[in-house]
Amino acid sequence: MMWDDTVSSMKRLGIGLVASAALALVFGIVTGSIPLASATLSPFITVISMIPPLAVLPILFIVFGLDELSKVVLIVIGITPMMIRDLQQRTREIPEELWMKAQTLGASSWTLIVRVIVPQLLPRLLIALRLALCSAWLFLIAAEAIASTDGLGYRIFLVRRYLAMDVILPYVAWITLLAWLIDEALRRVTRWAFPWYNGGRA
Repeated sequence: MMWDDTVSSMKRLGIGLVASAALALVFGIVTGSIPLASATLSPFITVISMIPPLAVLPILFIVFGLDELSKVVLIVIGITPMMIRDLQQRTREIPEELWMKAQTLGASSWTLIVRVIVPQLLPRLLIALRLALCSAWLFLIAAEAIASTDGLGYRIFLVRRYLAMDVILPYVAWITLLAWLIDEALRRVTRWAFPWYNGGRA
């Protein structure tokens, strides 16, 4: 039973993290490098980041149903805005000399994004994922507890009415171990893929 719940929860969490990372990277690049896009989208992103994700969970269930999509969307809404703001700031911190050198060598806008911005943002993106991991687990467990038929969060809230501590405690310990393993994996990938990035040593 635990393995089936783990597979279900990890699938939802993985899809949510990947979708959040992709959206954060795109919007971080756009809002960080294009002033017009920043002026237009930044206030909207700020407002979205202020909305308590759990408060909109009933709306998500109404709009997307009780299937997997609503749970994934909750994770995305919960962690993506802060990741976007983080990557936006990192984009603005890219030294101007890099922009000037690339443009002097004839780099197009697409080349600037692929060869200058993205390599600078990828290590920060992995760190942002590590920082958002705890919140992602929180939103996942909350969604599973309210409307699900499987998953780690569902099982914990199912047996709590019976005070089944012999099930609850191992599940809590297992969730903690999974969160630590994911965090450690992201840390090692950051250090291995981007050894030049000081933030990867944290």
